[in-house]
Amino acid sequence: MLKVGVFGAGHLGKIHIQQWKEVPDVELVGFFDPNDEQAASAIEKYQVTRFLSEQKLIEAVDAVDIVSPTISHYNIAKKCLLSGKHLFIEKPLAHTLEQGKELVTLVKEANVKCQVGHVERYNPAFLAVGDQLLQPMFIEAHRLAQFNPRGTDVSVILDLMIHDIDIVLCLVKSHVKRISASGVSVLSETADIANARIEFDNGCVANLTSSRISLKNMRKMRLFQRDAYIGIDFLDKKTEIIRMKEDGEQNGIMDFPLEIGNGERRIISVQNPAILPSNAIRAELSEFAAAIKNDRPVRVSVYDGFQAMDVAHQILKKMSLHNEMHNV
Repeated sequence: MLKVGVFGAGHLGKIHIQQWKEVPDVELVGFFDPNDEQAASAIEKYQVTRFLSEQKLIEAVDAVDIVSPTISHYNIAKKCLLSGKHLFIEKPLAHTLEQGKELVTLVKEANVKCQVGHVERYNPAFLAVGDQLLQPMFIEAHRLAQFNPRGTDVSVILDLMIHDIDIVLCLVKSHVKRISASGVSVLSETADIANARIEFDNGCVANLTSSRISLKNMRKMRLFQRDAYIGIDFLDKKTEIIRMKEDGEQNGIMDFPLEIGNGERRIISVQNPAILPSNAIRAELSEFAAAIKNDRPVRVSVYDGFQAMDVAHQILKKMSLHNEMHNV
Protein backbone atom coordinates (compact mmCIF):
# COMPACT_ATOMS: atom_id res chain seq x y z
CA MET A 1 0.00 0.00 0.00
CA LEU A 2 1.52 3.29 -1.15
CA LYS A 3 1.30 5.98 1.53
CA VAL A 4 0.63 9.49 0.19
CA GLY A 5 0.50 12.92 1.82
CA VAL A 6 -0.89 16.12 0.29
CA PHE A 7 0.47 19.64 0.81
CA GLY A 8 -2.27 22.19 0.24
CA ALA A 9 -6.02 22.03 0.87
CA GLY A 10 -7.19 24.92 -1.27
CA HIS A 11 -9.51 24.54 -4.26
CA LEU A 12 -7.24 22.22 -6.25
CA GLY A 13 -5.79 20.60 -3.14
CA LYS A 14 -9.25 19.40 -2.10
CA ILE A 15 -9.79 17.91 -5.55
CA HIS A 16 -6.50 16.01 -5.20
CA ILE A 17 -7.47 14.80 -1.72
CA GLN A 18 -10.79 13.56 -3.11
CA GLN A 19 -9.13 11.79 -6.04
CA TRP A 20 -6.41 10.13 -3.95
CA LYS A 21 -9.15 8.53 -1.86
CA GLU A 22 -10.37 6.83 -5.05
CA VAL A 23 -7.00 5.49 -6.26
CA PRO A 24 -6.66 1.73 -5.53
CA ASP A 25 -3.84 0.48 -3.29
CA VAL A 26 -3.10 3.98 -2.00
CA GLU A 27 -3.47 5.16 1.58
CA LEU A 28 -4.02 8.91 1.96
CA VAL A 29 -2.19 9.41 5.25
CA GLY A 30 -3.07 13.07 5.63
CA PHE A 31 -2.45 16.63 4.52
CA PHE A 32 -0.68 19.79 5.62
CA ASP A 33 -2.07 23.30 5.21
CA PRO A 34 -1.29 26.26 7.49
CA ASN A 35 -4.68 27.84 6.72
CA ASP A 36 -7.07 26.77 9.51
CA GLU A 37 -10.20 27.53 7.50
CA GLN A 38 -9.09 25.50 4.47
CA ALA A 39 -7.91 22.68 6.73
CA ALA A 40 -11.21 22.53 8.63
CA SER A 41 -13.14 22.40 5.36
CA ALA A 42 -11.02 19.50 4.06
CA ILE A 43 -11.39 17.55 7.32
CA GLU A 44 -15.17 18.01 7.35
CA LYS A 45 -15.64 17.12 3.70
CA TYR A 46 -13.22 14.21 3.33
CA GLN A 47 -12.54 12.96 6.88
CA VAL A 48 -8.79 13.21 6.31
CA THR A 49 -6.09 13.74 8.96
CA ARG A 50 -4.42 17.12 9.24
CA PHE A 51 -0.72 17.25 10.09
CA LEU A 52 0.56 20.34 11.89
CA SER A 53 4.18 19.69 10.94
CA GLU A 54 5.51 19.54 7.38
CA GLN A 55 8.34 17.22 8.37
CA LYS A 56 6.05 14.84 10.29
CA LEU A 57 3.87 14.38 7.19
CA ILE A 58 6.93 13.84 5.00
CA GLU A 59 8.26 11.18 7.39
CA ALA A 60 4.90 9.38 7.46
CA VAL A 61 4.58 8.81 3.69
CA ASP A 62 6.23 7.25 0.64
CA ALA A 63 5.12 9.98 -1.77
CA VAL A 64 4.11 13.61 -1.51
CA ASP A 65 1.64 15.56 -3.64
CA ILE A 66 2.32 19.33 -3.62
CA VAL A 67 -0.77 21.37 -4.45
CA SER A 68 0.17 24.47 -2.45
CA PRO A 69 0.72 28.00 -3.88
CA THR A 70 3.56 28.12 -6.44
CA ILE A 71 5.77 30.26 -4.22
CA SER A 72 5.97 27.40 -1.67
CA HIS A 73 6.71 24.58 -4.16
CA TYR A 74 10.49 24.75 -3.95
CA ASN A 75 10.86 24.67 -0.16
CA ILE A 76 8.43 21.77 0.30
CA ALA A 77 9.81 19.82 -2.67
CA LYS A 78 13.39 20.22 -1.47
CA LYS A 79 12.51 18.83 1.97
CA CYS A 80 10.74 15.87 0.36
CA LEU A 81 13.57 15.09 -2.04
CA LEU A 82 16.24 15.33 0.66
CA SER A 83 14.13 12.80 2.57
CA GLY A 84 14.05 10.50 -0.46
CA LYS A 85 10.30 10.78 -1.09
CA HIS A 86 8.60 10.39 -4.46
CA LEU A 87 7.07 13.64 -5.60
CA PHE A 88 4.05 14.83 -7.54
CA ILE A 89 4.12 18.61 -7.92
CA GLU A 90 1.53 20.84 -9.53
CA LYS A 91 2.49 23.12 -12.38
CA PRO A 92 4.36 25.38 -12.56
CA LEU A 93 7.25 23.40 -11.12
CA ALA A 94 8.64 26.30 -9.07
CA HIS A 95 8.49 30.05 -8.60
CA THR A 96 11.83 30.84 -10.28
CA LEU A 97 13.96 29.18 -12.95
CA GLU A 98 16.83 28.81 -10.48
CA GLN A 99 14.56 26.87 -8.11
CA GLY A 100 13.28 24.72 -10.96
CA LYS A 101 16.80 23.91 -12.12
CA GLU A 102 17.81 22.88 -8.60
CA LEU A 103 14.76 20.62 -8.27
CA VAL A 104 15.75 18.83 -11.51
CA THR A 105 19.17 18.14 -9.96
CA LEU A 106 17.71 17.05 -6.61
CA VAL A 107 15.32 14.60 -8.28
CA LYS A 108 18.22 13.00 -10.14
CA GLU A 109 20.31 12.78 -6.96
CA ALA A 110 17.43 11.35 -4.91
CA ASN A 111 16.67 8.75 -7.62
CA VAL A 112 12.93 9.02 -7.02
CA LYS A 113 9.88 9.40 -9.24
CA CYS A 114 8.84 13.00 -9.83
CA GLN A 115 5.88 14.02 -11.94
CA VAL A 116 4.71 17.55 -12.74
CA GLY A 117 0.96 18.13 -12.88
CA HIS A 118 0.43 19.17 -16.49
CA VAL A 119 -3.02 17.64 -16.47
CA GLU A 120 -3.91 18.38 -20.11
CA ARG A 121 -1.60 15.52 -21.12
CA TYR A 122 -4.36 13.30 -19.68
CA ASN A 123 -7.26 15.12 -21.31
CA PRO A 124 -9.27 12.47 -23.22
CA ALA A 125 -9.48 14.76 -26.28
CA PHE A 126 -5.66 14.87 -26.43
CA LEU A 127 -5.29 11.16 -25.69
CA ALA A 128 -7.60 10.47 -28.66
CA VAL A 129 -4.83 11.52 -31.09
CA GLY A 130 -2.19 9.40 -29.38
CA ASP A 131 -2.07 6.86 -32.22
CA GLN A 132 -1.74 9.52 -34.93
CA LEU A 133 1.55 10.47 -36.57
CA LEU A 134 1.77 14.09 -35.44
CA GLN A 135 4.34 16.32 -37.13
CA PRO A 136 2.74 19.78 -36.90
CA MET A 137 4.29 22.72 -38.70
CA PHE A 138 1.84 25.30 -37.38
CA ILE A 139 0.00 25.21 -34.07
CA GLU A 140 -2.65 27.64 -32.91
CA ALA A 141 -4.03 27.57 -29.37
CA HIS A 142 -6.65 29.64 -27.56
CA ARG A 143 -7.08 29.24 -23.81
CA LEU A 144 -9.64 31.72 -22.52
CA ALA A 145 -11.20 31.84 -19.08
CA GLN A 146 -13.66 34.02 -17.23
CA PHE A 147 -12.12 36.14 -14.50
CA ASN A 148 -11.47 34.43 -11.17
CA PRO A 149 -9.36 36.18 -8.49
CA ARG A 150 -7.86 32.79 -7.60
CA GLY A 151 -4.59 32.36 -9.46
CA THR A 152 -3.94 36.03 -10.20
CA ASP A 153 -0.83 35.98 -8.01
CA VAL A 154 0.99 34.89 -11.21
CA SER A 155 0.82 36.04 -14.83
CA VAL A 156 -1.66 34.46 -17.23
CA ILE A 157 1.41 32.85 -18.81
CA LEU A 158 2.14 30.73 -15.73
CA ASP A 159 -1.54 30.40 -14.84
CA LEU A 160 -3.05 29.30 -18.18
CA MET A 161 -0.69 29.44 -21.16
CA ILE A 162 1.79 27.03 -19.56
CA HIS A 163 -0.69 24.20 -20.25
CA ASP A 164 -0.42 24.83 -23.99
CA ILE A 165 3.33 25.41 -23.79
CA ASP A 166 3.73 21.92 -22.32
CA ILE A 167 1.53 20.33 -24.99
CA VAL A 168 3.44 22.12 -27.76
CA LEU A 169 6.83 21.05 -26.37
CA CYS A 170 5.49 17.48 -26.12
CA LEU A 171 4.42 17.52 -29.79
CA VAL A 172 7.31 19.40 -31.41
CA LYS A 173 10.56 17.46 -31.19
CA SER A 174 12.80 20.43 -31.92
CA HIS A 175 14.65 23.21 -30.10
CA VAL A 176 13.06 26.61 -29.62
CA LYS A 177 14.65 29.08 -32.02
CA ARG A 178 12.86 32.36 -31.35
CA ILE A 179 10.10 33.73 -29.12
CA SER A 180 8.09 36.94 -29.42
CA ALA A 181 5.27 37.97 -27.10
CA SER A 182 3.00 40.74 -25.94
CA GLY A 183 0.54 41.03 -23.09
CA VAL A 184 -1.36 43.45 -20.94
CA SER A 185 -2.60 43.72 -17.36
CA VAL A 186 -6.28 44.67 -17.11
CA LEU A 187 -7.68 43.65 -13.73
CA SER A 188 -4.68 42.31 -11.82
CA GLU A 189 -1.08 43.32 -11.19
CA THR A 190 0.22 40.79 -13.71
CA ALA A 191 -0.67 40.18 -17.36
CA ASP A 192 -4.27 39.02 -17.90
CA ILE A 193 -4.16 38.71 -21.71
CA ALA A 194 -1.15 37.50 -23.67
CA ASN A 195 -0.06 36.23 -27.04
CA ALA A 196 3.17 34.37 -27.79
CA ARG A 197 4.75 33.15 -31.01
CA ILE A 198 7.24 30.31 -30.62
CA GLU A 199 9.44 29.35 -33.58
CA PHE A 200 11.33 26.05 -33.66
CA ASP A 201 14.49 24.97 -35.46
CA ASN A 202 12.51 22.52 -37.62
CA GLY A 203 10.34 25.34 -38.99
CA CYS A 204 7.27 24.74 -36.83
CA VAL A 205 5.54 27.85 -35.45
CA ALA A 206 3.19 27.91 -32.46
CA ASN A 207 0.87 30.85 -31.88
CA LEU A 208 -0.57 30.81 -28.35
CA THR A 209 -3.23 33.15 -26.93
CA SER A 210 -4.39 33.16 -23.33
CA SER A 211 -6.85 35.35 -21.45
CA ARG A 212 -8.37 35.17 -17.99
CA ILE A 213 -10.87 38.00 -18.52
CA SER A 214 -12.88 36.46 -21.33
CA LEU A 215 -16.68 36.40 -21.47
CA LYS A 216 -16.60 32.66 -22.17
CA ASN A 217 -14.30 29.73 -21.53
CA MET A 218 -12.37 28.17 -24.39
CA ARG A 219 -9.52 25.64 -24.55
CA LYS A 220 -8.83 24.77 -28.18
CA MET A 221 -5.74 23.78 -30.12
CA ARG A 222 -5.37 23.36 -33.87
CA LEU A 223 -2.51 21.45 -35.47
CA PHE A 224 -1.62 21.87 -39.14
CA GLN A 225 0.75 19.48 -40.89
CA ARG A 226 1.46 18.50 -44.46
CA ASP A 227 -1.19 15.81 -44.69
CA ALA A 228 -3.68 16.74 -41.99
CA TYR A 229 -5.49 19.23 -39.78
CA ILE A 230 -6.18 18.17 -36.19
CA GLY A 231 -8.54 20.11 -33.95
CA ILE A 232 -8.53 19.41 -30.21
CA ASP A 233 -11.15 20.88 -27.88
CA PHE A 234 -9.81 20.34 -24.36
CA LEU A 235 -12.90 21.90 -22.77
CA ASP A 236 -15.70 20.07 -24.57
CA LYS A 237 -13.60 16.89 -25.06
CA LYS A 238 -13.91 16.72 -28.83
CA THR A 239 -11.32 15.86 -31.48
CA GLU A 240 -11.49 16.23 -35.25
CA ILE A 241 -8.97 14.96 -37.79
CA ILE A 242 -9.18 16.06 -41.43
CA ARG A 243 -6.70 14.22 -43.60
CA MET A 244 -5.87 14.29 -47.32
CA LYS A 245 -5.85 10.91 -49.05
CA GLU A 246 -4.96 9.81 -52.55
CA ASP A 247 -7.85 9.15 -54.90
CA GLY A 248 -8.51 5.42 -54.89
CA GLU A 249 -7.62 4.83 -51.26
CA GLN A 250 -10.24 3.06 -49.22
CA ASN A 251 -13.11 5.43 -48.55
CA GLY A 252 -14.63 5.99 -45.14
CA ILE A 253 -18.14 7.07 -44.28
CA MET A 254 -17.03 10.72 -43.84
CA ASP A 255 -14.83 10.91 -46.96
CA PHE A 256 -15.58 13.21 -49.90
CA PRO A 257 -13.69 14.10 -53.12
CA LEU A 258 -11.91 17.39 -53.80
CA GLU A 259 -11.02 18.49 -57.34
CA ILE A 260 -7.56 20.12 -57.36
CA GLY A 261 -7.25 20.90 -61.09
CA ASN A 262 -5.49 19.26 -64.04
CA GLY A 263 -7.94 16.40 -63.75
CA GLU A 264 -6.55 15.39 -60.39
CA ARG A 265 -8.47 14.95 -57.23
CA ARG A 266 -7.88 13.99 -53.64
CA ILE A 267 -10.09 12.54 -50.97
CA ILE A 268 -10.82 14.57 -47.85
CA SER A 269 -11.24 12.25 -44.88
CA VAL A 270 -12.99 13.55 -41.77
CA GLN A 271 -12.60 11.57 -38.57
CA ASN A 272 -13.90 12.07 -35.06
CA PRO A 273 -11.92 9.65 -32.88
CA ALA A 274 -13.75 8.01 -30.03
CA ILE A 275 -13.28 9.95 -26.80
CA LEU A 276 -12.98 7.65 -23.81
CA PRO A 277 -14.45 9.39 -20.75
CA SER A 278 -12.00 9.76 -17.89
CA ASN A 279 -11.12 11.97 -14.93
CA ALA A 280 -7.81 13.55 -15.97
CA ILE A 281 -6.65 14.36 -12.43
CA ARG A 282 -7.40 10.87 -11.17
CA ALA A 283 -5.65 9.45 -14.24
CA GLU A 284 -2.45 11.41 -13.63
CA LEU A 285 -2.39 10.56 -9.92
CA SER A 286 -3.12 6.88 -10.60
CA GLU A 287 -0.40 6.69 -13.25
CA PHE A 288 2.08 8.40 -10.90
CA ALA A 289 1.31 5.82 -8.20
CA ALA A 290 1.69 3.00 -10.74
CA ALA A 291 5.05 4.41 -11.88
CA ILE A 292 6.30 4.17 -8.29
CA LYS A 293 4.97 0.67 -7.69
CA ASN A 294 6.17 -0.74 -11.03
CA ASP A 295 9.32 1.38 -11.41
CA ARG A 296 8.16 2.89 -14.71
CA PRO A 297 8.92 6.35 -16.13
CA VAL A 298 6.36 9.06 -15.41
CA ARG A 299 4.53 10.70 -18.31
CA VAL A 300 5.45 14.32 -17.38
CA SER A 301 8.95 14.34 -15.91
CA VAL A 302 10.54 17.03 -13.75
CA TYR A 303 12.59 17.97 -16.81
CA ASP A 304 9.40 18.37 -18.88
CA GLY A 305 8.05 20.63 -16.16
CA PHE A 306 11.24 22.67 -16.15
CA GLN A 307 11.23 23.00 -19.95
CA ALA A 308 7.67 24.35 -19.94
CA MET A 309 8.59 26.73 -17.13
CA ASP A 310 11.73 27.87 -18.98
CA VAL A 311 9.76 28.74 -22.14
CA ALA A 312 7.07 30.46 -20.02
CA HIS A 313 9.71 32.67 -18.41
CA GLN A 314 11.22 33.47 -21.82
CA ILE A 315 7.75 34.60 -22.91
CA LEU A 316 7.43 36.75 -19.78
CA LYS A 317 10.78 38.36 -20.52
CA LYS A 318 9.88 39.06 -24.16
CA MET A 319 6.51 40.44 -23.06
CA SER A 320 8.20 42.78 -20.60
CA LEU A 321 10.62 44.03 -23.28
CA HIS A 322 7.74 44.55 -25.71
CA ASN A 323 5.79 46.59 -23.15
CA GLU A 324 8.84 48.73 -22.33
CA MET A 325 9.40 49.49 -26.01
CA HIS A 326 5.80 50.54 -26.46
CA ASN A 327 5.42 52.21 -23.03
CA VAL A 328 2.57 49.89 -22.08
